[in-house]
Amino acid sequence: RSGKIENVQKRINDCFERSLNGSKLDTNSKEMKAMAAYILFLGKDVPKKTTPRGTGISKLKSLKRPADPELGKIVYESKCTSCHQMNGQGLKNGSEYIYPPLWGAYSYNSGAGLFRLSNFAGYVKHNMPFGVKYDAPTLSDEDAWDVAAFVNSMPRPSKDLSQDWPDISKKPFDHPFGPYVDKFPESQH
Repeated sequence: RSGKIENVQKRINDCFERSLNGSKLDTNSKEMKAMAAYILFLGKDVPKKTTPRGTGISKLKSLKRPADPELGKIVYESKCTSCHQMNGQGLKNGSEYIYPPLWGAYSYNSGAGLFRLSNFAGYVKHNMPFGVKYDAPTLSDEDAWDVAAFVNSMPRPSKDLSQDWPDISKKPFDHPFGPYVDKFPESQH
């Protein structure tokens, strides 16, 4: 996304700033050092340029139709509200989330990886609803694409993306904001 090789600290801070819609950590803080050490430990035996099976986001086949937020709303209401609530605000126990909000002021922002429909659909297909096993999904591919379209159609914080994808030829097909190398509008991406 940045057009540069990034270190683990940059990747962690991207998660804080995008997926958690928060602030980045000081790269010398004990929290950053602990997270970086843990991630590097987990990956120490994984060969470079490989993806271990079951990492959480699978690549689904594209639909032969646009993902439909109205159909996704039906999926959301029947499969997702017990955890994420009808209003999408998640479920808290005191000040901590048991299940995170999927839209609104405390959700991930427009720069998060889950704001790309393919990432959201690939994640929910094998990880949701609660209790599903990665190798025995209960959502169809169509349901996963549609619920992604519904959730990502809801309001959320925005992120300045002006420094993303300096080489637009490398921008993913479903990145929701232009410019693009092709002539298709944002709505088709």
